[in-house]
Amino acid sequence: MNTFLFENLSVFLPTYNEGKNIENVVLNIKEVLQKVASNWEILIINDGSADNTLTIAKRLAQGDNKIKVINHGKNMGYGASLKSGLYGAKYSWIAFIDSDGQFDFSEIVNFADTQKNTNADIIIGYYKSRKVSLSKIITSKLWEYVVFFLFGLKVRDIDCGFKLISKKVLDKIPKLESERGAFISSELLIKATKAGFKIVEIPVSHFPRKFGKGTGRDLNVIIQSFKDLFKLYGKN
Repeated sequence: MNTFLFENLSVFLPTYNEGKNIENVVLNIKEVLQKVASNWEILIINDGSADNTLTIAKRLAQGDNKIKVINHGKNMGYGASLKSGLYGAKYSWIAFIDSDGQFDFSEIVNFADTQKNTNADIIIGYYKSRKVSLSKIITSKLWEYVVFFLFGLKVRDIDCGFKLISKKVLDKIPKLESERGAFISSELLIKATKAGFKIVEIPVSHFPRKFGKGTGRDLNVIIQSFKDLFKLYGKN
């Protein structure tokens, strides 16, 4: 008799122009889920991709009723993708992971073990060694300092794209608002901390991107992130 780490688990992937990555990432996640979860689903959140991401996602969903596509007709931003995934997931535990192939989803086993040992409500990854440019690492650390200064939130990697969240967190905290910018992860953790939920960090592997490029450092994303940050600060 197989003993699963999760009775049920939703996994979603925020996705924008990842046509060269999405199929391998989804199939790898599916292979892991079949081993670790009794009931599972994969949600591909296509955020108005201009390449063939949506075509591939729909083909994957047609071949497996546990794979679903949530499509944004136009690009709405990372925050909107996270909200579609978080609020569209049906199971009591929700994981999300970037769709660019830079994480190893088999490390979800470590998230499950950590949750069991600590009774945490949110487990967030931090990079063992982040495979991006030095400028991205520096700007991320500056962003984390600003969030800590304004809200007192101190974690190693706020925006690490591999997290595990109990659905009860989303049911209790005020609805997330960030959309276009990258403030969404900070908003989630700030609101969860304020509501008294337990957050634990664990190290995760990170690999160089093989195809495509990220958009988290685009100027409009940075500007909107700060707008969302000061909007939430003004409410506190």
